[in-house]
Order: sequence, then structure tokens, then C-alpha cells
Amino acid sequence: MTFLKILVVDDDPVTRTLLTKRLINEGYTIDTAEDGRVAIEKLARQFYDVVLTDLIMPGGVDGIGVLEEAKRINIKTEVVLITAHGSVDNAIEAMKKGAVDYLQKPINFDELFLRLDKIRNLKMLVKNASDLREAMDVTEKTSAETIQDLEILVTELNGRLSAIRATLLQEGMAPESRIRQVLDGLDEA
Repeated sequence: MTFLKILVVDDDPVTRTLLTKRLINEGYTIDTAEDGRVAIEKLARQFYDVVLTDLIMPGGVDGIGVLEEAKRINIKTEVVLITAHGSVDNAIEAMKKGAVDYLQKPINFDELFLRLDKIRNLKMLVKNASDLREAMDVTEKTSAETIQDLEILVTELNGRLSAIRATLLQEGMAPESRIRQVLDGLDEA
């Protein structure tokens, strides 16, 4: 996962275009939505690593609505809210609801790219941990099967040794006959 798939949600076409161009230039895969309703429709059809959404939008679904729906659809989708100066308290409240971060307008692109890098690194760490857990599960299963096979083999060998011991300790049979019987039994095994 080198780059993230990002959904940019903003009712202002200039902001949407500016964000889209800058993010594409950095190598990110971008999709856009002009309001919260369109964003929710897109989230229902496709996975996005990150949603960058304006906090205040007309049309009945604001940034908080997009955040809540994104998290409901896929908890792995990270949401970064874009806010005006007067709505920082709302953005902090949104972080309590699951937003990973917020940015103030006008957007500082260095700050945005730094936050996206942190999200990407965190997602890579989570993926690596998941891959490691999966490898450990496979190793654990294989080890358990090997141990079980060895326990069966040890039980078989102990049974053979007991039979050999019993044959060698039989009285009334010539020692050569006992040895021959043991060797014949080993050849059959």
C-alpha cells in the first residue's frame, strides 16, 4: 500500500479541484463528491482509505454525517475533517466520534501530506501486523499437526519396543530364535 485511495468531499468546486490536483500530483488516487449524500453513495459502493471532508456542507448531510456513515460502512476508513476557524470545537467533537484528524482552512498542504503519510504508515503497520498474525497462525497450526504426528509415531515405536522386549525376554525359546523373531518383526515394520 504505497498510496492511499482518497475521497474528497466538499461543496466548494474550487476547494475540491485544488485538493484533487495537489493530491494527484503526490501520487494519490482521488475520487470526489460535491456533497455528503454523494459521498455516502460512493462509500457504499467502494472502499476508500481516507475521506477528506468539509465539516459544514449544505444538502442535509454534513461532514459529521459523512464521518458517521464512513465508519459504519467500514471502520478502516479514516476521516479527516476540513474546518473553518470557527468550527474547530466541532472538529474536536468529531474526533471523539472517530475522525482521525482535522485541518483548518485555508489548507496547509505540507500539513495535509504529513497527516496522510502518518495514516499510510499506520495502515501499513496494521497490515504488517495482520500478515504476521496470519503467518503465526499457519506456523502454529503446522506445529500442532507435527507434534500430533510425532506423538502418534512415539506411541507406535513404544509399542514395537515393548513387543521386542517381550520377545527377547521369552523363556523357553532359544536365544537365536528370539533374535530371529525380533529381526523378522523389524523387517515387516
